[in-house]
Parts: sequence; C-alpha cells; structure tokens
Amino acid sequence: MKIRSGGHDYEGISYWSDFPDFFVLDMFNFRSVNVSAEDESAWIEAGATLGEVYYGIAEKSSTLAFPAGVCPTVGVGGHVSGGGYGNLMRKYGLTVDNVVDAKIIDVNGRLLDRESMGEDLFWAITGGGGASFGVVLSYKIKLVRVPSTVTVFRVRRMYDENFTDLVYRYQQIAADKLPEELFLRLNLDVVNGTNRATFIALFLGSTEELLPLLKQSFPELALNQTDCVQMSWIESVLYWTNFPTGTPINALLSRVPQVLNYLKRKSDYLKQPIPKQGLQFIFQKMVELQAPLLTFNPYGGKMSTISPSEKPFPYRSGNMFKLQYATNWNENGEEAENRYLELTRKLYAYMTPYVSMNPRQAFFNYRDIDIGINHNGRNSYQEGAVYGVKYFKGNFNRLVKIKTKVDPGNFFRNEQSIPVLPWRK
Repeated sequence: MKIRSGGHDYEGISYWSDFPDFFVLDMFNFRSVNVSAEDESAWIEAGATLGEVYYGIAEKSSTLAFPAGVCPTVGVGGHVSGGGYGNLMRKYGLTVDNVVDAKIIDVNGRLLDRESMGEDLFWAITGGGGASFGVVLSYKIKLVRVPSTVTVFRVRRMYDENFTDLVYRYQQIAADKLPEELFLRLNLDVVNGTNRATFIALFLGSTEELLPLLKQSFPELALNQTDCVQMSWIESVLYWTNFPTGTPINALLSRVPQVLNYLKRKSDYLKQPIPKQGLQFIFQKMVELQAPLLTFNPYGGKMSTISPSEKPFPYRSGNMFKLQYATNWNENGEEAENRYLELTRKLYAYMTPYVSMNPRQAFFNYRDIDIGINHNGRNSYQEGAVYGVKYFKGNFNRLVKIKTKVDPGNFFRNEQSIPVLPWRK
C-alpha cells in the first residue's frame, strides 16, 4: 500500500512501485484546515496543501503564521511527518517542532490521538515518516507570531562581481552571525556559461531595521533599499514562490504546481565553511556540468537550541547549512533521464570533501533512493540501516524499536520505510 497526501515525493515512493501488485491510498479529500486564532492553533488534515494551510491562517489573522515549506502545493502529510522546514526555521524551528497533537489509524484499524497512541509513536510520526507507522489523518499545529510587516529581497550576483569572496563571506555569517529573524538562502546556478548567485531573504521586520544590519554584517552583498520589498507575511509566501507581484492570495489554493518537469534532488549537510579554493573548484565544476543547482539553507538560531533527540530529525547544533542539489529537465525518455541523473550525482560526488561524513547526512524529506533501498525481505533491517542512519543518525534504532512495537508484521512499508527488528529464535 502506498500512502499519498500531496504527491511531492521526490522519488515517487508514495505512488509508484517496482512491484506490480500495489495500490495507492490517496488522502486527497482529507484536506480541511480549521484555524483557531484565539488559542493560536489549527487542525490540518494530511491531504491539505501548505498553500491551503497558509490561506486558512491568513483568513483569521495577519500576524500568525506557521513554520513550513515555501512550496504551496506540498501536501501536509508527508511534509510534516518527515520533518518539514522553511524560511521561519531559524526563528521557530522545524515544522515538527510546532506540532502538538495528531490523529493516526494504526495497523489494527484504531483511530488514535496523541494521548491514546503514546509519546513514542507521536515522536516517531513527527519527523520519522508517518507512512512507516500507520495512516496519519491530521496534525494539530501551534501557530507562531510574525510582524504585520516583513521584508523580502531577491538579489543576483554574477561571477565577475567579487563572486568567491561573496559566497565565502556568506558561509561565515548566514547561520550563526545573523539574527534568527533573518533567513538568507543562497542558490548557485549557471547562466549563459557563467556562475550566478541568487540571495533570497525573509526578514521578520522592516527595511529600516534590515539595511543597517546587513551593511554591518554582510557589506559584500551591497544591498540597497531598492532591493527590498515590505509586505505582509502571507504576501511573502507568494513572493518566495515566484508568483508575479499583485497575485491574489487565493492563488495559494491551487493544487497544480507552477512548473511541471522531471527532476532529481539530493541533500547534504555543511558543518564548516568551504574554503575559497574549494569554492573555486565547485564553481568550475558547475560550469562544466551546467544543469545542477546548489542551494544553501542556513541553520543556526532556534535550530541550534533543540536537542538532536527531541524529534527523529537529528541535525541541529553543529550544522551550518543544509544543501540541496536540484536538477530539472523537460526532455522525455530514459536516455535524457540517465544523463541528468548522472550530472546530479557527479556534483554530489564532487562535494564529498566538504560535507558531513560517517555518516554522510541526508534529509528525509529530500527523498533520495541513491542512498539505499529496502526490499522488505529477510535483510530488511540491514538494508534499512543503510539509509536510515543517514536520515536519522542515532535516532534510527529508536524508530526501529517503535516500528517493531506498533507494526510487528511490517504492513506499512515502502522502499525507504523504517524496518522492524530482525526476528530471532
């Protein structure tokens, strides 16, 4: 059985299988969003999209928000159960750090909430993936406060604009030198045969507050007032999703992605800045490969204050950036697919000296079957540990113990599910 909420599974595991005998449990119609502005919470069903959640919050309040992803067509079920993150995480932590209750149907058909399922299972489905443990119907989330006016900007710099020094300085300040109210993402790509850096930001405050802050801490960016735009938080959601200026907020209710293409995603974690010489080599490699993009998502702030065992997601203090490798293409056919997959894997391999090791860490919501597949047979635990330790590090074995307790027959399984403990006489 495959369980699908939004369908944004990067590897299609929620709706595809190598085995011909499977079916999809589609949560599409479980999509209600019930917001209580009074107690700053909401119940959101697994089939709702993040856009529907954000719209429902905005209908009730202009100063409440929720720390989740920047793509509005992502489904709640997979996003929340796998950890979830967005541009509010340096201020408020991950999506799962703001979940207070849930409803799940277990393998015995029982409908359970947090009290009846117990803290172990609740812990597991807030970051360890819901589809390994049951069918999550809904989550109760804690909303967070944001100013009535926030500031955003998107500025681009080309290779001939002091590029290496700019990116190197960004690494030094974005995670632990900037205030937690500022999330500053860096996208690196190649345009017309040369490197380009795009800095996109969300600041929980005014332009007047932001400009002197960056002038002091990141003068290399040379940010101007004309680069900055003040707006409401809900408008910033549209901005980050590249909707045209003036787009009405009900655009967030569309369940059709703005761009439909083939894609491959991989992830890494950066614990220390890449030296300038290393950056130069990376820039050269990206020009050679052309297609893959590399995104730096800064940590620090609230992320550094939460214990690695608080949730199944373990990567907190000591991690400066989560990296995403992204390749998109529109060509049909297996030959094109193999070519673009190989380009992505080459950049990932080239980054090996600079990223986390033992294990080489990965983000569960950036599903990547390159790091391991489970055939759910006799060697299920051993196969599961290959990818499980990369996704969950020291929390993997706790997830396995919980899985063995609540689903000993491994009914809820897929190519990267949490396995049960091996049976022994």
